[in-house]
This record gives sequence, C-alpha cells and structure tokens, in this order.
Amino acid sequence: MGKVVVRFPPEASGYLHIGHAKAALLNQHYQVTFKGKLIMRFDDTNPEKEKEDFEKVILEDVSMLNIKPDQFTYTSDHFDTIMKFAENLIKEGRAYVDDTPPEQMKQDREQRIESKNRSNSVEKNLHMWEDMKKGTDYGQTCCLRAKIDMNSNNGCMRDPTIYRCKNEAHPRTGTKYKIYPTYDFACPIVDSVEGVTHALRTTEYHDRDEQFYWFIDALGIRKPYIWEYSRLNLNNTVLSKRKLTWFVDQGLVDGWDDPRFPTVRGVLRRGMTVEGLKQFIAAQGGSRSVVNMEWDKIWAFNKKVIDPVAPRFTALLQDEAVVVNVPEAQEEEKHVAKHPKNADVGTKSVWYGPKVLIDGADAETLSEGEMVTFINWGNLNIIKINRNAQGKIVSLDAKLNLANKDYKKTTKITWLAETAQAPFTPAICVNYEHLITKPVLGRDEDFKTFVNRNSKQEECMLGDPCLKDLKKGDIIQLQRRGFYICDQPYEPVSPYSCKESPCILIYIPDGHTKEMPTSGSKEKSKASTTKKTVSAETCEAIPATDVGLPSTPPASASNPLELFQKVAAQGDVVRDLKVKKAPKSEVDAAVQHLLSLKTDYKQMTGQEYKPGNPPAKLCAPPTLSGSSIGTDGRSLYDKVSQQGEVVRKLKSEKAPKDQVDAAVKTLLALKTEYKEKTGQEYKPGVPPALAEPPTLTSDVDLYNKVTEQGDRVRKLKAEKAAKDQVDAAVKTLLALKAEYKEKTGQEYKPGNPPVLSHPTEPTSDVDLYNKVTEQGDRVRKLKAEKAPKEEVDKAVKQLLSLKSEYKEKTGQEYKPGTPPTPASQTLTPAVQADSGTHLSDAEATALFNKITTQGDEVRKLKSEKAPKDKIDAAVNELLQLKAKYKTLTGTDYKPVTTEVHDKEKKKQDKSEKLSKSDKQNKSAKSGDINKKKNLPEDIEAVDSGEPVEGQGPKKQTRLGLETAKEENLSDWYSQVITKSEMIEYYDVSGCYVLRPWAFAIWEAIKDFFDAEIKKLGVQNCYFPMFVSQAALEKEKSHIADFAPEVAWVTRSGKTELAEPIAVRPTSETVMYPAYAKWVQSHRDLPLKLNQWCNVVRWEFKHPQPFLRTREFLWQEGHTAFATYEEAAEEVLQILDLYARVYEELLAIPVVKGRKTEKEKFAGGDYTTTIEAFISASGRAIQGATSHHLGQNFSKMFEIVFEDPKRPGEKQFAFQNSWGLTTRSIGVMTMVHGDNMGLVLPPRVASVQVIIIPCGITNALSEEDKEALMNKCNQYLQRLLNAGVRTQADLRDNYSPGWKFNHWELKGVPIRLEVGPRDMKKTQFVAVRRDTGEKLTLPEKDAEIKLKSLLEEIQANLYNKASKDLKENMAVAKTMEEFQKELDSGKIVQIPFCGEIECEDWIKKTTAREQDLEPGAPSMGAKSLCIPFSPLCKLQSGEMCISGKEPAKFCTLFGRSY
Repeated sequence: MGKVVVRFPPEASGYLHIGHAKAALLNQHYQVTFKGKLIMRFDDTNPEKEKEDFEKVILEDVSMLNIKPDQFTYTSDHFDTIMKFAENLIKEGRAYVDDTPPEQMKQDREQRIESKNRSNSVEKNLHMWEDMKKGTDYGQTCCLRAKIDMNSNNGCMRDPTIYRCKNEAHPRTGTKYKIYPTYDFACPIVDSVEGVTHALRTTEYHDRDEQFYWFIDALGIRKPYIWEYSRLNLNNTVLSKRKLTWFVDQGLVDGWDDPRFPTVRGVLRRGMTVEGLKQFIAAQGGSRSVVNMEWDKIWAFNKKVIDPVAPRFTALLQDEAVVVNVPEAQEEEKHVAKHPKNADVGTKSVWYGPKVLIDGADAETLSEGEMVTFINWGNLNIIKINRNAQGKIVSLDAKLNLANKDYKKTTKITWLAETAQAPFTPAICVNYEHLITKPVLGRDEDFKTFVNRNSKQEECMLGDPCLKDLKKGDIIQLQRRGFYICDQPYEPVSPYSCKESPCILIYIPDGHTKEMPTSGSKEKSKASTTKKTVSAETCEAIPATDVGLPSTPPASASNPLELFQKVAAQGDVVRDLKVKKAPKSEVDAAVQHLLSLKTDYKQMTGQEYKPGNPPAKLCAPPTLSGSSIGTDGRSLYDKVSQQGEVVRKLKSEKAPKDQVDAAVKTLLALKTEYKEKTGQEYKPGVPPALAEPPTLTSDVDLYNKVTEQGDRVRKLKAEKAAKDQVDAAVKTLLALKAEYKEKTGQEYKPGNPPVLSHPTEPTSDVDLYNKVTEQGDRVRKLKAEKAPKEEVDKAVKQLLSLKSEYKEKTGQEYKPGTPPTPASQTLTPAVQADSGTHLSDAEATALFNKITTQGDEVRKLKSEKAPKDKIDAAVNELLQLKAKYKTLTGTDYKPVTTEVHDKEKKKQDKSEKLSKSDKQNKSAKSGDINKKKNLPEDIEAVDSGEPVEGQGPKKQTRLGLETAKEENLSDWYSQVITKSEMIEYYDVSGCYVLRPWAFAIWEAIKDFFDAEIKKLGVQNCYFPMFVSQAALEKEKSHIADFAPEVAWVTRSGKTELAEPIAVRPTSETVMYPAYAKWVQSHRDLPLKLNQWCNVVRWEFKHPQPFLRTREFLWQEGHTAFATYEEAAEEVLQILDLYARVYEELLAIPVVKGRKTEKEKFAGGDYTTTIEAFISASGRAIQGATSHHLGQNFSKMFEIVFEDPKRPGEKQFAFQNSWGLTTRSIGVMTMVHGDNMGLVLPPRVASVQVIIIPCGITNALSEEDKEALMNKCNQYLQRLLNAGVRTQADLRDNYSPGWKFNHWELKGVPIRLEVGPRDMKKTQFVAVRRDTGEKLTLPEKDAEIKLKSLLEEIQANLYNKASKDLKENMAVAKTMEEFQKELDSGKIVQIPFCGEIECEDWIKKTTAREQDLEPGAPSMGAKSLCIPFSPLCKLQSGEMCISGKEPAKFCTLFGRSY
C-alpha cells in the first residue's frame, strides 16, 4: 500500500475519447485501490503534433472524469537526461546514426537487411550525431537507431529509431533542441526516472514490450512492471482522430461534444455519468481479451447509477395527444414524490382537472366500460370513445372511480391536466442512433460508406409543467419513455425573438436491446397486434367460428364459456401450425393471439385458463342418469380419444394435408358432440364425471390469486423490468402468501391447491390418476421455466411418490392418456361399438390377423427396398386397418399374440446358436439350461449368465441385441455401441463418454496417421479451445456455415462476461493470427502443423453417437506454402492417407473425389473428400476431407511473406486444412456390424484374440482345471510375444456360452477355445467373428496360423464391403432412372452442371414425403463428390440431369448422413 505509482501519458494532439477514458480511469482505479500515486504526463516528444490548446482540452476532459492526478509532468522535462542516455548507447556501440532514406529503411527492416551504417565506428557515429544536434541539412536526413537484432522475428527489435532530427520549434522548449526522442525510447526512461512502478499499456503494445525492457537493461536503470490490458473497441463507431475530424469537417455532427461521438465530452453530454463509466471500467479490470463490445454494456452500468436518483416526469407527443373529459374532476394541485422509491429526490406538483390529455397510442388500447389507472391519480371508468369520420379517436369521456383501489388488472397510463395555472412546458426529445451502420469495420473497408446520415430524430412534446425548472445536465426519467438528460433548459419568451425556447432532452440509452414502450399497455399492445389476422392455412383446418377472433373487447363476450372455447380452439390452431412447420412469423402471431385470449379469459373469470376445466359456474353438466353417462358419455369419450390418436399419428407420419385436415375435422365434431351430451369439455385422461363438480371456495380463490401473482413476478423478471416494478410485484406476492397461510393454516405450495370442504368424491383410482397428471404438468413447467434445481427435485420426488402410490393401488403403471379402467369394464374384444352393436371375438381376431399380415408385408417391402409408391400404398392400407380396429374395439392394435411367439422364437434361436458354438461341453451346457428353466419369463435364458454351482454370485443381464439390423437400423446401432461397451450416454444431449473399447480404435487410427504425416514434415501442436468473437467473425463466409453451431461461454461463475467467448467449431480463426506472426519470409515456409483435439458444434437435431455429436475428437491439419503447386500436391497426399485409414485399417472402401461448389468447405477454394457407403440404410457418409483454402484466409489474416524473386513485394501464403474425426468409428460399426453385434477389423481391434477355456464341469478335477488355466495362460503369453493383441477370459462366474456371446458382441476377430480334450490332442479351436467358421488348429502353429487368419479376416471384411459398394453404386442418365435407383437404396452417378440452384432442385425433387425407416430423415439426394475415377464418362454435348444446362461432370449423388 502507498508504493504503487502509475501514469496516464496522453499525447496533446486531440480530444480524449472513451478509449483514453478507460486508460485514465483504470490508472486512477489502481491509484485509489492501493493508495498510490497517479502521474499525468503529456507525451510531447513530437513537436509537429503538439498544440497548447489541446493540452487545455485534455485537462478539461480529465477534470470532467473527476480524475485528480497527484503530479503533472511533461516528457520534455527530461529531454537532457534522455539525450545523455542516447549518447551513452552510441559510445557503447549499442546505437548508430543512419542516413538511409525512410522508405528504404522500412523495406530493409521488413526484409531483415542490415544498414550500411550499422558497422560504422563510434567516432563516425558521434560526428553524424553532432550534425543531427545542430539540425544541419545532412543531419535532418539522419536518425539514431538502437543496434539490437535485425534477424529478430519481432519487427520492433530490428534496430528501431530512437531519435530523429526535426528543425522545428517545440511549444515548451522553443528552438533549444533540433533532435527529439521517439515515444518508444523516451517512455521507459521517463517511467524509470519518475518512479513509475506499474506501466499500464494496451495489448497493441505487446510486441514493443521486449524493446521496452531492452532499453531498461541496456541503460542500466530501474525496471517498471508492464501491466497489459485490452483496449476498448466499441461497435458502430470510430476512435481514430482523423476519422472523427472528418465528421466534424463535413458538418455531420455538432462538434467534438456531439452525443453520437465516442469522445469523453460526447458520452457525458448524452447522459453517461462518471460513476457509471468507472463501474464499467472497474468491471472490465485489467482483462487482456481483445473484443468488440456493444455500447449497451456501458449504458447498462450507467442505468444502475441513474435509476435510483432520476426524478420521474411526464411528457406526451404533441401531435398525438387525445383529450379525456372528466366533468366531475375539480381543478386542484397536489404534491407527489418525484421518485416512488426514493423520498430524498423530493416532491413535485401535479395538477388535476376536468380536462386531461393522454397519448393517442394509449387511447387506441382502451375500450368503453373499461377501468383504467391514471398514474398519480387513481382509477377512472371510460364511458365513451369519440371518433371522427376516419375512425380516429378525438376524445374520451371518463368518470372518476377513485374509491376503487384495485390496480392489479388495470391498464396504467400517463397523463397531463390542461390548466391555465400550470401550462405545459414545450420540449423536444432527441434520440440518436449510431454514426456507423456496420458493427465492426474490416481493415480495408472505408468507414465513409457506412455512415448513418439520418442518425438524429426529434419529437415535439407537451411536457410536465415542472420541466421548466430543469437545469443543463439534469438527468430525469419520462415515465414509460426512458431516461433523458437536459441538454438545453427551457427559456421563457425572449424580448428579442419574442419566442420561448423549448426544453431539449436527449435520450439516454439504458442497455436494453429492445426499444422501451413509449405508450400503450404492454399487454394490450401485444394483444392488439395479434387480433388482426389468422392465416388462410389455419382457417382450412379449423372452422371459422372456432378461431375465436373477438371483434369487440373481451368484456362484451357473451359468457366465459364461449371465451373458454375460443382459447381451446386457438390452442389447436397453434399446435397444428407447429406440426406443419409453418413459418415462424405465422406461429408467433398465433401464439401471441392465444396469449391474448388467455389474458382476456383471466380478466373475465379471475382464474387461469386450464385445458379441460371450463369456468366453474357454467361447467356443471345437466343431471344425467348414471347409465346414460356410462354408455353415451363414456362411449363418446372413447371415440374422441381414439380420433385424437389418429390425428397425432397422421401428423407424426407427415401424412398428406387433406388427410390430416379431414381427421382434425372429425375430431372437432366429436368434441362438440361430447360437450353437448355431457355439458363439459373433453379432457384427456378424465372420463365424464357422474355428478356436478364443486364451485371454487374462497380458499381456492385466494390460492389462484397467489399463483397469478407468482406468474406476474416471473414474467417481470424474464422481461428484465425496472427493479422498482419487480420489487412491488414481489411485495404483493409475499402479502398474498401471508394472507393464504393465515386463512388456511398452511404454506402456499405450487401445484397443491387447498382441499375443498365437500368435494364430490370421484373414483379413488381416477382421483389419484389426475393427481399424477397434474404433478407431471408441474414438473414440466418448472423445467421449462428453468426453476432452481432443488425445487425441480422436490417436485420430481413428489411425482415419483404419486406414481408409486398409483401403481400400488391399481396394480398397473401410470400411462399418460390412459386412465384406470373401472372394475366393471371388461377388456374383451367384444367392446360396444359406435352403433351400439357388438364386435364378435371372431371378427376382432380376423381384423387383428389382417393387420399382422399387412405389417409383415410392409416390413418385407422395406427390407427388399421396393419402389417408394408400392411401400406408400402398403403403409396407407396398414394405417386404415389399424384405425378401423381401434374404432371397432376401442383399443390400439398391439401385437400381443406375436410378442409371446417372438420371445419364444428368440429363446429357441439363441439356444440353438449357443449349442452350435459349445458342442464340446454339452454336460456343462445342460446343467446351465436346467437351471435357466426356473427364470422369470422376461429374462432370456441364454442371456442370464447363470453360473454353475459354487461359481460365485448369479448375474442376470439382457446381453444380446434385441433388434435386427435390417428391421430397425437406428435401434440396432444404439444397442451395438452401448452393449459392446463402446460408449456410455451422458446427461448433456449430444455428448457421449468414449469407453476404452472405442478409444482404442481411435488410438490405432491416430498412431497410423500421426506417423504418416510426420513423414511429410508435419508437426503436432495445440491451440486454445476458446475463440474471441472478433477473431471468429473475421472470415465471414467461413463462419457463416458454422454460426448456428457455435457454442458461447457467457458467464464466469455468476458474473456475466463482458463479451461472449466461443468454443472452437474449427480452428482456422484460432490458429491463423499466430501464423501471421510466425510467417515473415519465404524461409518460414512451408509451415505444417496438426493438432489432435476436440471441437464443439452445438446446434443440430437427432444426435447419433460418433456420426453426429455436439463434441467430437478429431485431428485438424493446417499448412501454409509459398506456392499453389506445393499446396495442391499436399491436398491429394493427405486425401490418400485418409483413404488408407479407411481401407487399410477400417476395411472400408471409399470413393475419392472433389466436392461441388455447394458442398465445399466455406471460405475455401476447393474441397476433396472420401465418401463411404452404408448399405443397411442406403445412405452415404463423408469419411474425411482435405481442403485447399487458396489465399482466402491468408489475405484475411495477413499471412504474408517476402519472396526473394519479387523483392519488396509481399506475397500471400497458400493454405490447406484437413481433418479426420471419430465419425470413422461409427462408419466402421455401421458397415461391418451384424445381428450378433460389433465386428472389428483386426488392425484396429484392441483385442485381436480372446482365449476362453471350455469343458469345465463338476466332474473335472481341480488338477485338470488348473492345467487348463495354465494352458490358456501359455497361449496368452505366446501370442503376446508374437505381437498379437490377446486377452484370456478366465472369469469363473460366467459360463463359456455367456462369454462367447459377450466377446462376439464386442466384435473380437478370433475366439480361441481350448478344453481338456483339446489339450490331450494338442490342438485348439479358432472361431472367426466375420464368418462364424470354426477351425481346429495344431497347438504348435498357433502364432503363425492365427496371424495369417487375422490378415484373412481383414481382407475378407474389405472385400465384402467393396462388393457391397459396387453393387449399390449405379449410373443414371435421366431423372426417372435416378429416382428409381435412389429409392432402391443406391448412390448414383449422374451428369451434372455443377450449379448450386440445380443441386437445390435435385434435393427438393428427390425428397421423400414421409420417413421409410424409424429415425431416418425424409431427405432428398445431395451431391457426395465428383469422383476422380467415375463409372462413366460424359458424352460430348450431354445435358445435366435437370435438362436445363450442359453437364460439366459425372457427379455422385445420394442420400447422406
């Protein structure tokens, strides 16, 4: 404390801007924090720029910032000292005088060429130095340079100039000196001499820090500590003095204090407070992150300062004011608080009278009969609205209702009374926009092309009479408009001009990105904008009468039930739009209208809208006999339920629109009929009640009030409303909760309304079912609102408890939409049909069998890859049969009878498979199977892992795959990767745990590829995963492709970051700024770097492990070359290595080629790729890519070098980038896996051979068992010594059969079986994973035979996949042929023009109308690549497959992952 000395060294050459303010305030912050000393030093080393009038300006600016330096100094105070230090350097041979012309010197420094004067003697240097000191003609051509290092990579160290000769007078020293030091030389000396301990400098001086310390060391003086911080870069403005001067000279601004300027004077004039600026700078602190910042961050800090103290006044738009006549009001004056929460601000006069004015926009939101709250007055009832011929409101008639103090549900508006005793104050509100329209200007962009020439707007206002008392600089808040600063006070009529001068108020931004509402109730404005239109598409689905667009205010609705129906209908409209994926604007409009209707409903009934709960007083059904409700009501209820299922199914299957509309129409008709019969709305899961429901009691009413107020508080917080507004709402909420507790004797708990004193007892099971439903809704609501974790956990716990109680009571699991069945109801197929007739068991069975047969037909067609129209017809017939079955039986079709059959068949198949693979230990097997007979039916015998007696704990597990690859590829894939222990699911969607079994494959790929690229001279490195926003957005076309996928870090702990930081989606923008530093000469090229790392790409749907994940591992290579030829050669070298990874390691054939213009890497010149094919889905997948970036990125990041062939001319580097990801593991799984599980190619398998002992029975002696184990260990050691990756599974709590299945599922290439009989015959059994073939091999040849077998397996897997690829790659010349081949699951080479529009057309034309397999998107075909070796060659004059343009290439198209 007390020892810190800092300095603020501005150059006296212009006005201070906000960047200087940051430097000054940051220095002051450290001075105050450490009770140190602040020196303000004018850097007056350049006599050309020094102007005494600017010194005065800067001192005024510093004073405005309330900065009080402890000492004022000038660099010129130390000129003699600095000169002596310079002469010492000359005498020590560390500096020399150079007469090289400036331009030549600049080129020499860039090319690292030493000056001819560098080797001059000390005597000659001193002689030339004297010429400089005298200011002779020759001396003026010279400069003094420090002799440091001309070969340094840091340009600042290449013999910088430290003195120059200027024969000009200095404002302070006159003509005493002819030579002046540079700032870089003078700064470290003066800092040291003046005792500065900490020199705060922006990061743009980072390269000069090395030079700073060199001077300190060379001169042997005290060393200050350099503390770096980032400069303040603000969007939509310029900080350059030259550019700001241009605005002043062009008359585009009022002067240097224009509120649009970033100068200290400008921002203070606009309403920025020094305290707000200080808080902002302190929050930034000494951060080194260089970011472009929005202005709203600064203004948000300022708002925190002014909001608690700014007095509140009123102003109305002069041309839009509307008269409100209140005849009974008396003209009078009262005093009210200027600030509702701060009495210290004082009071103001408010005048009342029979004639008041309000804003026209407010008037438009009002309706006759409505009660409105006039702020600072009370409630008034609107009696009449008077309009002119054009329909515009000209006046309103109102009546006082001051006795009514209920302000909760009323519209709040501002007003002014018209009275001769207190005339309005004329005012002009000025609003300024940004001077520059583009947030961040590129280095080569001319700021003049982005000038906003309409950045000032003025509005004439009728102001509060109290505004006459404002002084210049006073900050106020105009209610419901925002904060303003008085720029010019009101002046009464001048005797000279005979005019009064209005009060000029400048709007102060408050950090909101949205504009503040200027008039009209927020809720009503929202409602009014949505009551105008409903789309034609919506009207097709819902009858016009049900849309519910009120043409009159809600109060005039006939009854609450009618409004309830309108809300329900609009809810259906919204859901329908979302299912149809309507345009966002259309959905938003419908949602806003729904919210408006709900608000109207709440105002009318005093309770929230809840589906299925119509208004209490009107929902009581007519008295019906129990039998009539039990038949007609229940029957109708079931019909509605069934039809709802039909609609949902049609929508999920994306059926034709007319089909969906017809189903919706039927559903609405059934709901109407249900309502007519039962007198209540249809509610899913709640069958018709037998008695009238109870009306709300006072306790329930109070409970609802607490709920409503809680919603209001949450809404205010979400909208970031003013703090006083939120506090008031919270206070009301707490008061209501206290009242509720006092009345009911219990705490208010969301979702737990008070128990009614005499409720009608429903069936106990149904009551419990409804409780579970309500609690489930509550849990979902809490999660959607991102409620605190403990609150969510508590609600989930209660939900689970209710579900457990429901299961215990009913004996069945809770299922949404399936209420408990009354005991009297039977579950036979002979359910009462719509007509009252019964469907016989025989008819139900016949229909059931028809559905089963049709389902088999659909599956068969899909597996055979039949034409699309044939599959669609079969699917439609199946849906019709299911709908008919449901209509007639009242239940969904469920293949119950086939489930039992399938389960038994699976058991039989697996038992057969087990017996085949375990022939030599039949006795052990039979013992196992006998035990398995007593297992529960849902545990498959072969999967139980049942040990024999005495072998440890029993282990039951569903080990095998439960889905076939050809039936449901998505489920099969999910089961394979989890059951083979490749991945574990994680609690962040799209992220997965790579288990050792999968990571070993990645390591095998990494080891191979890493060794190969090192042969090419590539080196490994690592760059940070975080990217600044400015760096990421530098290459616009590049980042545009990644923008939706970028994940942003916005908080540190609970503190918001000043600017968000991106997590790398790729590393071009991370690495290339460093390349620009490292590449200076052709000698620095080629630069070849690679990093093995992770990347994050966030925004996508349907994540699939390995194939499409939010975070994945990859290698990314980034290289720079001097010539195009070198770069182009490497692109293909890397692509060949990628092909080798797939073909030689993963045994997957690939197609090598070049991407089309549409599919190439964003920002690159061209992209080469390898494409693989997955026949199970009929889709291709990109394996890896190698991009040639050209000079696009080097120009953006200025990666330039000096070419000796073109001296003095900078050349841009040619660049490549290339990457391979963990997606390769997923491709391998899809291509080779089968219905037994994973199949691993031997070259990437972490375990190539698994040894399993067999034949261990109770009859086997301990000696024989030990001998068998020793034999297994001998095999293990022999194979490991031979370089075969081997494990032995000697666990004694699993049977051999269980182990066979386990290791088959994990894909181990070879299983080595050895039993007692094998030992006697000195042999073993080898089982191939790829074919299942068993081979009996001699023990002595184990190493040779197994190594050979592994190579055979590798080759067989490749050949099998290669044959698959060839059979599924076709050629098509017409669109019909193309579509046919595509629908049969093939990838197709077609003639193609290469145009992006044509490619979009192909994709759209070939898109399916609905999914043909679960989980597969209904996508069209996209270009995969232009193959280097196409199946066919283009004929002369051949046209593109679209028939519009000549074909340029034979291009491979297909559906793709």
